[in-house]
Formats: sequence, structure tokens, C-alpha cells
Amino acid sequence: MAASSFVVLALSGLNITFGKPLLLPLIGPEAFAGWSQWAKYGHNYLSFPFTLAVVLILLMWIAWNLPAKGDLDWVKRGGGVVGNDHPPAGRFNMGQKLIYWIVVLGGGAVAVTGYLLLFPFYATDIADMQLAQSIHGIVALLFVAAMLGHIYIGTMGMEGAFEAMSTGEVDLNWAKQHHSQWVAQELGKGRGATPPRGARPAE
Repeated sequence: MAASSFVVLALSGLNITFGKPLLLPLIGPEAFAGWSQWAKYGHNYLSFPFTLAVVLILLMWIAWNLPAKGDLDWVKRGGGVVGNDHPPAGRFNMGQKLIYWIVVLGGGAVAVTGYLLLFPFYATDIADMQLAQSIHGIVALLFVAAMLGHIYIGTMGMEGAFEAMSTGEVDLNWAKQHHSQWVAQELGKGRGATPPRGARPAE
């Protein structure tokens, strides 16, 4: 829900800023007018499921995204870019925590300012509307840029990351490499990987 509504919101929002100089010359005035009208509807109505998704993300994962021991070391080592190994991390490493807070805080900021623009003059005057418009545009542009980086790392930039997001499961060896502290905690609770059904231990 978060990802699909974000894509529509990002494309329709970017159309407001960049559509006229970039898209209009390519598709012509009539097609651009039709697209922009539907983009406006999509932007307005999909803001509601997007906001709900941000609230759910906040509630579901906040316990694992608070500062923890090892986060600073993870940043110093660039998440494994500096050195030959991956720094120890819990269920979420510091990079994932940064993305989490970008989604929660950035998503919250664009949601609040967006609703002020969607329902004008209920809680704002002209000056407040202008401020909300500026904040909405700037934060949304930075949000889109951060998500493009996140999409790259989650698909082509890191082997196994896309499968982890799509299925909710990771290979034990992958988890040991990227989230060794979390694996140690889970194994300590007796939550090790279970063998396939029907498999017998090696003799």
C-alpha cells in the first residue's frame, strides 16, 4: 500500500513541477491536460491510503528502529563499504533505520502539508498556505530522491534484498552476513532455520 500509492503520488506530484516543460512538448496540450487532470485526482485520493500506510509503518516497526549499540560503528564503516566485511547489525541496520525515519518523518510532513493544501483555509491563511506549499514541494522532492536510492539498493544494489522485501524471509547465511546481532538473538531464542519437510540430518 505504501509503495504503490507512493509511486502514483510521486509521478503525479512531479508532474506539477516538471510536467509542463518536459512532458507537454512530448505528448501535446490535449493529452497533457487529460493526464494532468487524472494525475490530480490520483494525487488527492491516494494521499489517504499513503497516510494510513505511514502510520502503520510507524507503529509496526518503531521498536526495531530506535538507536542501538553498534549503529555509530555501522555509519563509520559505511555499512560495509569501508573494510572487507559487514558491520554487525540488529534486525534493522542503521541504513534501514534512516530510511524508516525518512518515510515516517518525510511522509508525515508531506501528508500534513498536503492536507492543508487539499482543505484550504480550515486552519490556514494565505501566508500559511504559501508556507505549506513550499514545505510540501521541497520535502516531497527530497523524499523522492531518497526513495530512488532505496529502490536501487533494494533491487540491483544488494543481492538478496529484493527477495527479502517481497517474501518477508531471508536466507540464514545472508542474515548472518548482514544482520549478525539479530541472528544471534534469534538463535538464542531457539528460532533457528527449520529444515525442509521430510529432510533428514546428515549421518
